[in-house]
Amino acid sequence: MDLHCSVSEVAGATVLVVRGDLDLSTVPTLGDQLSRVIQRHAGAIVTIDLDEVTSIDDAAIGVLLGAAAGARRTGGDLRVVAGRRSIRQRLEAVRLDRLIDLGAAIHDDPSA
Repeated sequence: MDLHCSVSEVAGATVLVVRGDLDLSTVPTLGDQLSRVIQRHAGAIVTIDLDEVTSIDDAAIGVLLGAAAGARRTGGDLRVVAGRRSIRQRLEAVRLDRLIDLGAAIHDDPSA
């Protein structure tokens, strides 16, 4: 399946919406898109919306961790939204939620 990414603004926040499978064949596109958004919005919190992602593998999780580190180097951060239960469980299983803010919806309060 192809990977599609688009950038939008939601309530003043930058959101990278991702659709498709996140696997070894699509991580270069994901990494490129995340890098561009983080560079354009240096110092800001960038949200990546995975609600329309159907699967995610270890390579993609590594890209998310690298992107979070890149965002933090600019004084910003990365927030991941995963409303799909299977994706959220996968991210929690590898304890990504201990390293990156993980929400179930765009408007979740990260401090809750």
